[in-house]
Amino acid sequence: MPKAKKGECPSNNKRIIPAIEDYSVLQPQDQSDNSRSIDSPIRDDQDVDLTATEPEQPLMNTKTAGGKKRVADNDYDPAEFSHEMQKMLEGFKADISKTHLQKKKRLEQLTQASLKNANKKVDEIWKNQQILRERLQEEFSKQVFLVYQQWESDIEKSKEQEEKLNGLDDLERNRLNQQELLQSELKKEMQLLQKRILMDTQQHEMANVRKSLHSMLY
Repeated sequence: MPKAKKGECPSNNKRIIPAIEDYSVLQPQDQSDNSRSIDSPIRDDQDVDLTATEPEQPLMNTKTAGGKKRVADNDYDPAEFSHEMQKMLEGFKADISKTHLQKKKRLEQLTQASLKNANKKVDEIWKNQQILRERLQEEFSKQVFLVYQQWESDIEKSKEQEEKLNGLDDLERNRLNQQELLQSELKKEMQLLQKRILMDTQQHEMANVRKSLHSMLY
């Protein structure tokens, strides 16, 4: 197996991207990058091309975290490469987490707005129905009050008619009583008159008989 050259990966014999000292270049710099990351989040299944597509250039001196310059060499350091890859993956993970958190917050905001609008519509519908119920109740109360007044008027009229009927009944009873009294008195007078007529007739006949006997005897 041939020996790997300096600055090349032993597995694929390709030149590796120089070590990334500052990951801040991969982080979103402003709100537009955040919005772009929200619209098109990085998928876990996407492969990151770590191979250099540009022509080989001599490595330049880079600054360390302490501000000191270090000389880049062509020695391949697997530990450093793994560390840089770990930082890149952690950065991708942070981006994905941030994107997920932003989408979650956006979903919560939309949900709250929808609930607020729904509650507002429900309140409006309830208020409109309450106003309509109050109007209907008021109209019903007026109609019931009018009907109640009409009933009271009819009851009063019925009482008056009943009193009139009772008065007519009393008059009729008085008339019948008076008629009975008159009939009884009339019967008595008729009987007395009949007796008088009979007595007069008898007396007249007796007088005639007497006259006849007197004429026959004398």
